[in-house]
Amino acid sequence: MTIELILASSSPRRQEMLRQVGLNYTIRKANIDESIVTINDPKEKVKQLAALKGRHVTMANDEVILSADTVVAYKNHIFEKPKTKDDAYDMIASLSGDIHDVFTGVMIRSAEREHVFVEQTEVEFWQLSEQDIQWYIHTDEPYDKAGAYGIQNLGSILVKRIIGDYFNVVGLPISRVVRELQTFGVSL
Repeated sequence: MTIELILASSSPRRQEMLRQVGLNYTIRKANIDESIVTINDPKEKVKQLAALKGRHVTMANDEVILSADTVVAYKNHIFEKPKTKDDAYDMIASLSGDIHDVFTGVMIRSAEREHVFVEQTEVEFWQLSEQDIQWYIHTDEPYDKAGAYGIQNLGSILVKRIIGDYFNVVGLPISRVVRELQTFGVSL
């Protein structure tokens, strides 16, 4: 029996990563209110959100659901997507010259079982000037990304170093995801 992968996400970055490694998938986004998860611990929050998304997608017996959620945490305070330029400014200015964590919670679910895990990556930003911050927040990039930056594009020049999985910072720890999917019968 061929197992079909269902991605419970509309994230273009997650879709691109799955395509890059040759995984075929169908998008079936869960319509949930993420605000019902009010926990402040970043690891627990992404676990709960990934699980919530994965459990709210219908599934047939020959399907496996993949869902994920990513947050940026600075000093254990969660930075989600900025709503305004002021939000983006505050986030980028806080991260400047310091280290923060990116957490991605992933759920893989079949008719028989589910597995939830969290990947953590440490990111250090360069000390940014006022001009650097103003330039970045006046691009379109910060506004659909947790922590107000995208490491894969213009935000790459903000990053001094990372410890951990680069792709986790983009939004999906693809290497680990592929290995976990294989245990569910999904192969490349």
